[in-house]
Amino acid sequence: MRGCGAMRYAGTDVLISNEEGEPMSETRKRLKLEAPRLPAEPERLSLPARLGTRDAFEHGLVEGERLEELDADKVVFDGVVFRGVTFDSAKLRSLELTDVLFDRCDLSNADLSRAVVHRAQFRSCKLVGADLSEAMLRNVLVEDCQLDYANLRAADLKGVVFADSSLNRADFCMAKLAKTEFHRCKLDGALLGTPLRGIDLSDSEFTGLSCNPDDLRGCIISREQAFIFAALFGMVLKD
Repeated sequence: MRGCGAMRYAGTDVLISNEEGEPMSETRKRLKLEAPRLPAEPERLSLPARLGTRDAFEHGLVEGERLEELDADKVVFDGVVFRGVTFDSAKLRSLELTDVLFDRCDLSNADLSRAVVHRAQFRSCKLVGADLSEAMLRNVLVEDCQLDYANLRAADLKGVVFADSSLNRADFCMAKLAKTEFHRCKLDGALLGTPLRGIDLSDSEFTGLSCNPDDLRGCIISREQAFIFAALFGMVLKD
């Protein structure tokens, strides 16, 4: 078994995992996140057709509703479970989410710009084209979700795990990725303009990344992916 090493492309250090695809540490463990603090038996909530600025909803279950026409700022959800809810194209700017679970929800093309999200989980959700620009995410799990073409431009992420999700063409330009992990994700054309130091991409899938050389400094990739990075910089690798 070969050990891990570093490869320099155009002045950029890229860390290479070993041939088995293992990352730089001996065992790659998922970041431990704070789980949402949810009620054991949440009572059903019925949201009004129109929401007002700073409307607040706590400790309940929203299930099977279509909330596509929502248009409000600074709405607060605390301790709420959303199950099978459709928010397609809803406009919920500066949304505040604390201790929430989204299970099999559709948030495609929703405007969630400048949202503040803390202790949240998104499971088997669609967020295709969702706008999370300038959002702040803390202790967030995104698992088995579709985020193709999602907008996370200038978002502030800390303690965020993306697992088994598709983020093709997602926009992370100028985003801050602190303690952020990608596990078995699809990342074609994503991560442009995002510093990737310490980010482990070794078990994620992509045929090309839209990255600047400086942004790649210190990221972790597999040996197989090294050929993609070499092509990105016009280089040829030989065995």
